[in-house]
Amino acid sequence: MSSTRSSDEAFVREALRVYRRYVVELVEAYDLCPWAAPARREGHVTERVILAEIAGDPRKSLEQIAALASTPKIEVALFIYPDLSLDRLSFERFVRTLRERDAERHEPGEIPFALAAFHPDAPVELEDAERLIPYLRRTPDPTIQLVRMSVLDRVRGKHPEGTAFIDVEAVFSPSMLAPSRPSLRQKIAQDNLETLLKVGSATLDAVVADIRRDRDESYARLRSDPAPVSRPL
Repeated sequence: MSSTRSSDEAFVREALRVYRRYVVELVEAYDLCPWAAPARREGHVTERVILAEIAGDPRKSLEQIAALASTPKIEVALFIYPDLSLDRLSFERFVRTLRERDAERHEPGEIPFALAAFHPDAPVELEDAERLIPYLRRTPDPTIQLVRMSVLDRVRGKHPEGTAFIDVEAVFSPSMLAPSRPSLRQKIAQDNLETLLKVGSATLDAVVADIRRDRDESYARLRSDPAPVSRPL
Protein backbone atom coordinates (compact mmCIF):
# COMPACT_ATOMS: atom_id res chain seq x y z
CA MET A 1 0.00 0.00 0.00
CA SER A 2 1.41 3.41 -0.91
CA SER A 3 1.94 6.00 1.80
CA THR A 4 -0.50 8.38 0.05
CA ARG A 5 -3.25 5.78 0.04
CA SER A 6 -2.58 4.92 3.68
CA SER A 7 -2.83 8.59 4.65
CA ASP A 8 -6.07 9.02 2.70
CA GLU A 9 -7.60 5.97 4.37
CA ALA A 10 -6.71 7.37 7.79
CA PHE A 11 -8.41 10.68 6.97
CA VAL A 12 -11.48 8.81 5.74
CA ARG A 13 -11.70 6.83 8.97
CA GLU A 14 -11.35 9.92 11.13
CA ALA A 15 -13.80 11.98 9.04
CA LEU A 16 -16.39 9.23 9.43
CA ARG A 17 -15.70 8.88 13.14
CA VAL A 18 -16.18 12.56 13.96
CA TYR A 19 -19.20 12.84 11.66
CA ARG A 20 -20.84 9.94 13.48
CA ARG A 21 -20.21 11.71 16.77
CA TYR A 22 -22.26 14.62 15.41
CA VAL A 23 -25.09 12.29 14.41
CA VAL A 24 -25.22 10.35 17.68
CA GLU A 25 -24.35 13.07 20.19
CA LEU A 26 -26.30 15.94 18.64
CA VAL A 27 -28.89 14.88 16.04
CA GLU A 28 -30.03 11.69 17.75
CA ALA A 29 -29.37 12.71 21.35
CA TYR A 30 -31.58 15.79 21.02
CA ASP A 31 -34.01 14.26 18.51
CA LEU A 32 -33.33 16.95 15.92
CA CYS A 33 -34.48 14.62 13.15
CA PRO A 34 -37.12 12.02 14.08
CA TRP A 35 -35.97 9.58 11.38
CA ALA A 36 -32.20 9.74 11.83
CA ALA A 37 -31.66 6.82 14.20
CA PRO A 38 -34.16 4.38 12.58
CA ALA A 39 -32.89 5.17 9.09
CA ARG A 40 -29.31 4.49 10.19
CA ARG A 41 -30.26 1.23 11.91
CA GLU A 42 -32.26 -0.02 8.94
CA GLY A 43 -29.43 0.56 6.46
CA HIS A 44 -31.05 3.31 4.42
CA VAL A 45 -28.17 5.75 4.99
CA THR A 46 -24.65 5.76 3.57
CA GLU A 47 -21.71 8.06 4.26
CA ARG A 48 -19.05 8.87 1.67
CA VAL A 49 -15.87 10.81 2.41
CA ILE A 50 -14.70 12.66 -0.71
CA LEU A 51 -11.10 13.86 -0.75
CA ALA A 52 -9.38 16.30 -3.11
CA GLU A 53 -12.60 17.49 -4.71
CA ILE A 54 -12.39 20.56 -6.96
CA ALA A 55 -14.97 23.16 -5.98
CA GLY A 56 -15.45 24.42 -9.54
CA ASP A 57 -15.50 20.96 -11.13
CA PRO A 58 -17.00 18.41 -8.69
CA ARG A 59 -16.35 15.30 -10.76
CA LYS A 60 -15.82 12.97 -7.80
CA SER A 61 -19.11 13.99 -6.25
CA LEU A 62 -20.94 13.52 -9.54
CA GLU A 63 -19.47 10.02 -9.87
CA GLN A 64 -20.70 9.16 -6.38
CA ILE A 65 -24.20 10.42 -7.16
CA ALA A 66 -24.33 8.32 -10.33
CA ALA A 67 -23.24 5.23 -8.42
CA LEU A 68 -25.81 5.76 -5.67
CA ALA A 69 -28.66 6.38 -8.10
CA SER A 70 -28.75 2.66 -8.93
CA THR A 71 -28.85 1.57 -5.27
CA PRO A 72 -32.53 2.01 -4.31
CA LYS A 73 -32.09 0.83 -0.72
CA ILE A 74 -30.04 3.94 -0.02
CA GLU A 75 -32.50 6.73 0.63
CA VAL A 76 -30.08 9.20 2.20
CA ALA A 77 -26.40 9.81 1.53
CA LEU A 78 -23.93 12.08 3.28
CA PHE A 79 -20.96 13.41 1.29
CA ILE A 80 -18.26 14.56 3.70
CA TYR A 81 -15.42 16.86 2.56
CA PRO A 82 -12.68 17.03 5.23
CA ASP A 83 -10.18 18.84 3.01
CA LEU A 84 -12.50 21.24 1.16
CA SER A 85 -11.61 24.63 2.65
CA LEU A 86 -14.68 26.73 1.91
CA ASP A 87 -16.58 29.08 4.18
CA ARG A 88 -20.32 28.50 4.56
CA LEU A 89 -21.47 30.72 1.70
CA SER A 90 -18.79 29.39 -0.64
CA PHE A 91 -19.76 25.83 0.26
CA GLU A 92 -23.39 26.61 -0.50
CA ARG A 93 -22.27 27.84 -3.93
CA PHE A 94 -20.35 24.60 -4.38
CA VAL A 95 -23.50 22.62 -3.56
CA ARG A 96 -25.46 24.73 -6.02
CA THR A 97 -22.85 23.99 -8.72
CA LEU A 98 -23.06 20.27 -7.97
CA ARG A 99 -26.85 20.39 -8.08
CA GLU A 100 -26.78 22.15 -11.47
CA ARG A 101 -24.18 19.79 -12.95
CA ASP A 102 -26.17 16.78 -11.82
CA ALA A 103 -29.40 18.21 -13.24
CA GLU A 104 -27.75 18.60 -16.63
CA ARG A 105 -27.34 14.81 -16.83
CA HIS A 106 -31.04 14.04 -16.42
CA GLU A 107 -34.35 14.69 -18.06
CA PRO A 108 -36.72 16.97 -16.12
CA GLY A 109 -38.30 15.05 -13.29
CA GLU A 110 -35.64 12.34 -13.28
CA ILE A 111 -33.03 13.89 -10.98
CA PRO A 112 -32.31 11.16 -8.40
CA PHE A 113 -31.47 13.21 -5.30
CA ALA A 114 -32.18 16.51 -3.59
CA LEU A 115 -29.12 18.15 -2.00
CA ALA A 116 -28.71 20.25 1.15
CA ALA A 117 -25.59 21.90 2.57
CA PHE A 118 -24.31 21.35 6.13
CA HIS A 119 -21.33 23.38 7.38
CA PRO A 120 -19.37 23.78 10.64
CA ASP A 121 -19.86 27.55 10.83
CA ALA A 122 -23.26 29.09 11.48
CA PRO A 123 -24.48 31.62 14.05
CA VAL A 124 -27.33 30.87 16.43
CA GLU A 125 -30.52 32.78 15.62
CA LEU A 126 -33.36 32.12 18.03
CA GLU A 127 -35.85 34.60 16.59
CA ASP A 128 -37.18 32.22 13.95
CA ALA A 129 -37.27 28.41 13.70
CA GLU A 130 -36.31 28.36 10.02
CA ARG A 131 -33.28 30.58 10.58
CA LEU A 132 -32.08 28.16 13.24
CA ILE A 133 -31.62 25.31 10.74
CA PRO A 134 -28.03 26.15 9.64
CA TYR A 135 -26.97 26.34 13.30
CA LEU A 136 -28.19 22.78 13.89
CA ARG A 137 -26.40 21.59 10.74
CA ARG A 138 -22.92 22.27 12.11
CA THR A 139 -21.26 19.06 10.99
CA PRO A 140 -17.54 18.65 11.79
CA ASP A 141 -16.68 19.01 8.09
CA PRO A 142 -18.56 20.56 5.17
CA THR A 143 -21.16 17.95 4.27
CA ILE A 144 -23.92 17.46 1.72
CA GLN A 145 -27.06 15.56 2.59
CA LEU A 146 -28.65 13.84 -0.40
CA VAL A 147 -32.22 12.55 -0.15
CA ARG A 148 -33.70 10.34 -2.85
CA MET A 149 -36.47 12.11 -4.76
CA SER A 150 -38.76 9.09 -4.53
CA VAL A 151 -38.64 9.41 -0.73
CA LEU A 152 -39.59 13.06 -0.97
CA ASP A 153 -42.48 12.18 -3.29
CA ARG A 154 -43.70 9.75 -0.65
CA VAL A 155 -43.48 12.42 2.03
CA ARG A 156 -45.32 14.94 -0.11
CA GLY A 157 -48.23 12.56 -0.48
CA LYS A 158 -48.68 11.66 3.17
CA HIS A 159 -46.98 11.49 6.52
CA PRO A 160 -43.81 9.45 5.86
CA GLU A 161 -43.94 5.75 6.50
CA GLY A 162 -40.79 3.83 7.33
CA THR A 163 -37.73 5.97 7.96
CA ALA A 164 -35.77 8.64 6.18
CA PHE A 165 -33.32 11.28 7.40
CA ILE A 166 -35.08 14.18 5.70
CA ASP A 167 -34.10 17.80 6.22
CA VAL A 168 -33.78 19.47 2.83
CA GLU A 169 -34.51 23.06 1.86
CA ALA A 170 -37.92 23.63 0.31
CA VAL A 171 -39.03 20.03 0.67
CA PHE A 172 -41.77 20.86 3.13
CA SER A 173 -42.72 24.28 1.83
CA PRO A 174 -46.04 25.82 2.86
CA SER A 175 -47.37 25.52 -0.71
CA MET A 176 -47.41 21.72 -0.37
CA LEU A 177 -50.08 21.74 2.34
CA ALA A 178 -53.16 23.78 3.13
CA PRO A 179 -52.22 27.33 4.21
CA SER A 180 -53.72 26.80 7.66
CA ARG A 181 -51.56 23.77 8.43
CA PRO A 182 -47.86 23.97 9.27
CA SER A 183 -45.69 21.80 7.04
CA LEU A 184 -43.80 18.87 8.52
CA ARG A 185 -40.57 20.77 7.88
CA GLN A 186 -41.95 23.73 9.82
CA LYS A 187 -43.11 21.50 12.67
CA ILE A 188 -39.68 19.87 12.99
CA ALA A 189 -37.99 23.28 12.88
CA GLN A 190 -40.31 24.58 15.60
CA ASP A 191 -39.73 21.47 17.74
CA ASN A 192 -35.98 21.96 17.39
CA LEU A 193 -36.26 25.61 18.40
CA GLU A 194 -38.21 24.58 21.50
CA THR A 195 -35.56 21.97 22.29
CA LEU A 196 -32.81 24.55 21.99
CA LEU A 197 -34.67 27.02 24.20
CA LYS A 198 -35.16 24.27 26.77
CA VAL A 199 -31.61 22.92 26.93
CA GLY A 200 -29.85 26.18 26.06
CA SER A 201 -27.57 26.97 23.14
CA ALA A 202 -24.54 26.64 25.46
CA THR A 203 -25.32 22.93 25.86
CA LEU A 204 -25.34 22.27 22.12
CA ASP A 205 -22.35 24.56 21.62
CA ALA A 206 -20.38 22.47 24.10
CA VAL A 207 -21.14 19.27 22.17
CA VAL A 208 -20.21 20.85 18.85
CA ALA A 209 -17.05 22.40 20.32
CA ASP A 210 -15.88 19.07 21.71
CA ILE A 211 -16.45 17.35 18.37
CA ARG A 212 -14.63 20.17 16.58
CA ARG A 213 -11.71 19.90 19.02
CA ASP A 214 -11.61 16.16 18.47
CA ARG A 215 -11.63 16.68 14.71
CA ASP A 216 -8.89 19.33 14.73
CA GLU A 217 -6.60 17.34 17.01
CA SER A 218 -7.13 14.14 15.05
CA TYR A 219 -6.47 15.76 11.67
CA ALA A 220 -3.41 17.57 13.05
CA ARG A 221 -1.95 14.24 14.22
CA LEU A 222 -2.56 12.70 10.81
CA ARG A 223 -0.81 15.58 9.08
CA SER A 224 2.18 15.49 11.40
CA ASP A 225 2.67 11.73 11.67
CA PRO A 226 5.19 10.30 9.23
CA ALA A 227 3.52 8.12 6.63
CA PRO A 228 4.06 4.39 7.20
CA VAL A 229 6.53 2.72 4.91
CA SER A 230 5.36 -0.35 3.02
CA ARG A 231 7.78 -3.23 3.46
CA PRO A 232 7.77 -6.51 1.54
CA LEU A 233 6.82 -9.58 3.55
